[in-house]
Amino acid sequence: MEAFFTAENLITLLLLILLQGVLGLDNLLYISIESKRAPLDQQAKVRRLGIGMAIVLRIVLLFVLLRLIELFQDPWFEFHDNGIFEGSFNLHSIIILFGGVFIMYTAMKEIWHMMVIEDEDDKPKKPKSVGAIIFSIVLMNLVFSFDSILGAIALTDVFLTMAIAIVIGGLLMIWLAGKVTEFLKKNRMYEVLGLFILLVVGIMLLSEGGHLAHLKLFGSEIEAMSKATFYFVIAVLVLIDIVQSRYQKKLSQEINREFDD
Repeated sequence: MEAFFTAENLITLLLLILLQGVLGLDNLLYISIESKRAPLDQQAKVRRLGIGMAIVLRIVLLFVLLRLIELFQDPWFEFHDNGIFEGSFNLHSIIILFGGVFIMYTAMKEIWHMMVIEDEDDKPKKPKSVGAIIFSIVLMNLVFSFDSILGAIALTDVFLTMAIAIVIGGLLMIWLAGKVTEFLKKNRMYEVLGLFILLVVGIMLLSEGGHLAHLKLFGSEIEAMSKATFYFVIAVLVLIDIVQSRYQKKLSQEINREFDD
């Protein structure tokens, strides 16, 4: 244990925690939005259980990846020479592509529900079961964890260092998920922004999965969306939302003045 507490290992641990935080922002948003679908008194429990189970499974996944990484990188099946759709799919790319499709489906479904005007006589929407929500959080947490785990493996081969970083990152996520959920409750206008950010996250995962699979559509290779591009798009969405909100407030004030006059 003494050999673990070296300057090199401690610096690596700090870098891994930072990596977990940066790569976990999109995951945090998904957890916060998904947990809101549970009954109010169960939401904190759902977040704790979902992230807690995901931490354990992340450590298991890390253990498996360190020993069987070839199984995740070797091609499982391929499509070639048809001029329309070409690719070489391994387990890593399949998981990332599945995650992208699932997140885009979730975001688009929630956006559609916001747009649909229901009749007063319609029965209230049945809340999603706690078990199903926890399963979704754990599943998506594992999908998001691939990048952070592979990045961790690139930084160090010390299992204990990576496991500690995963646990600390998970505990921070439990704490922050509650804060983000409360913020969205108090500022309902930002729910739409959050869902569109999730939609962009799904697109980013699809591009990454397509890049990992060397996917070509009509001869053009799919390129992965960089994190810099992702954060730029998010910044633009936030800026649009702020400008739109202030413009609507200004219009409301002008309308109120006209009525007063």
